[in-house]
Amino acid sequence: MVKKETDGPELEQKKKLALEVIRRLKKEYPDAHCTLAYEDAWQLLVSVRLAAQCTDKRVDMITPKLFAKFPSVAALAAAEPAEIEEIVRPCGLGPSKARDISGCMRMLHEQYHDRVPDTMGELLKLPGVGRKSANLVMGDVFGKPAIVTDTHCIRLCNLIGLVDNIREPAKVERELWKIIPPEEGSDLCHRFVNHGRAVCVARHPKCGICCLKDICRYGSTEAAQ
Repeated sequence: MVKKETDGPELEQKKKLALEVIRRLKKEYPDAHCTLAYEDAWQLLVSVRLAAQCTDKRVDMITPKLFAKFPSVAALAAAEPAEIEEIVRPCGLGPSKARDISGCMRMLHEQYHDRVPDTMGELLKLPGVGRKSANLVMGDVFGKPAIVTDTHCIRLCNLIGLVDNIREPAKVERELWKIIPPEEGSDLCHRFVNHGRAVCVARHPKCGICCLKDICRYGSTEAAQ
C-alpha cells in the first residue's frame, strides 16, 4: 500500500515545518502585501489577469492607462475588447486578456451591480478568473482564508518540503490547506513571492543567506554537499 502524504506522523511533521517557515518569513518580511497596484476589487481582478505570463512591474505600468480611460466597472463593461486590447497589448496575450477582462466586467455589471462577489464559487464563474485570482481577491480584498499557488509558492513549497513533487496549483493548494493555519495562508503566499524574488531565486537560489536554509530540504542538501 502506497503511503499517502496525509498520513499522521508525516502530516504532523509538515505542520510543524509550516509553522516554523511562517514564523521565520514573518520576521524576514513583516510587510506582506500584494505587489500589484490597485484601489478596488475589480481593479485587482483586471491586474491579476494581465499578470499572466507578465511581470507585475509591467502590469503596474499599463493599468493606470487602462483605468484612466475606463475608470469603472461600467466603463470597462461598455468598452469593446479591441479598445481594451489596444492598451493592454504590452502585457502579452492581448486578445485573450482583453476578451476575459471585457467578459468579466460585463458580468460584474449585469449580474452583480458593479460589485465583486466575495465567495469562491461566484468568483470562479467570472470569465478569466481561476483559483489563483479568486484566492488573491478572497485574501487581499475580503480578508478571508486564501492560498495563492503562484509559481513562487509552488516552487518554494517543493524545495522546502512542505509538499512533495507536486506541481499542479490546485493539488498544491489542497495539500497546503492541510498544514497551514487558515488565517496565515494569504500573507504566507505573499512572503513566498518576496522570498522567491530576493533570495530563493529560480535556478540561482542564495542558500547561504536564506533564513530557512537549516530547515529547507533543498538548502540542507546543498549544505551537505
